[in-house]
Amino acid sequence: MAINEISRKGTIMKTQKILLTLLLMALCASVSTAQIADKKVLTLDGAKRVIAAAEAQARQLNAPGAVIAVVDDGGNLMALERLDGTFSAGANVSIGKARTAVRFKKPTRFFEELINSNGKGRTVMAALDDFTPLIGGIPITLDDQIIGGVGVSGASSAQQDEELAIAGAAAAKDFGKTAVASAPITYFDKEQVKAAFAKGTILLDGSNNRNYMIHASRRETPGMAEIHTRDTDIIYVLGGKATFVTGGTAVETKNIAADEIRGSSIQGGKTREIAEGDVIVVPNGIPHWFKEISGAEDESATRQFDCSNQRVPLRRFGGSPIDNGSAVRQAGCGNRPRDSQRS
Repeated sequence: MAINEISRKGTIMKTQKILLTLLLMALCASVSTAQIADKKVLTLDGAKRVIAAAEAQARQLNAPGAVIAVVDDGGNLMALERLDGTFSAGANVSIGKARTAVRFKKPTRFFEELINSNGKGRTVMAALDDFTPLIGGIPITLDDQIIGGVGVSGASSAQQDEELAIAGAAAAKDFGKTAVASAPITYFDKEQVKAAFAKGTILLDGSNNRNYMIHASRRETPGMAEIHTRDTDIIYVLGGKATFVTGGTAVETKNIAADEIRGSSIQGGKTREIAEGDVIVVPNGIPHWFKEISGAEDESATRQFDCSNQRVPLRRFGGSPIDNGSAVRQAGCGNRPRDSQRS
């Protein structure tokens, strides 16, 4: 009996030791997991895609040159491209802008404006090492993580430097995307369409895996200069007239949303008088501006987004009833739904 009791006690102690060992292993695994985190890393292929997007934007804007630099999340140079005709010093400047954007996690416009702000600027910041507080540096983000930075120097202006950098950084939003299932066919009868245009409401949102939407809005006055870094506008005029400016350089610009820039006006560019039956396509990145609207027309906008990162808004100008045939409509496409960001 004594031998049996000792044996049972020994078995119990062994079991307890095994359980304690397993518990310690589980605790160690938990602590180990807490000490590390998954991190997205910008690859060389990704850096090249950022540069390609910025270069495409430069061609669309007829930029006289540009140096485009991409750094990783530590500020280390990954790729650089210097367009023909760009001054040689632009290389170091663009690298500095990219590093400043990624290390401080802000567009470099923030620092230039902070330093120059009406006599209250933080000029002492200019003494920081490896700090380039010049407009044209943008962080590259993916799923709310900063994975790198892009800097541009040597375009026609600081504003254009920034436009190219924004276009490059926007390319990261398509990293790792796969095709989605087709959405079902949707039908709207004419009464639904009239009601949407009259109220300025969304006809079709981006649900059911759609990468486009249809949105009705109204304009009764000229708008601000617009730049969509990802979306293309296709404007179809149903009625009325407008003075429409494309290209040139947007003045007094500001970012109002992701990939959306607005300005007070446009310097230079080409001015057209658009009227009933006209169609004009404005690629992404091109400044455009409804400078004047004849007869206080009103605007109904239908925006459609497709996987080519383009938008099609429909516009109707004027204060007349929606069915009087006097309208300018503009359509657009892109890869995500839009709300009423257009001005």
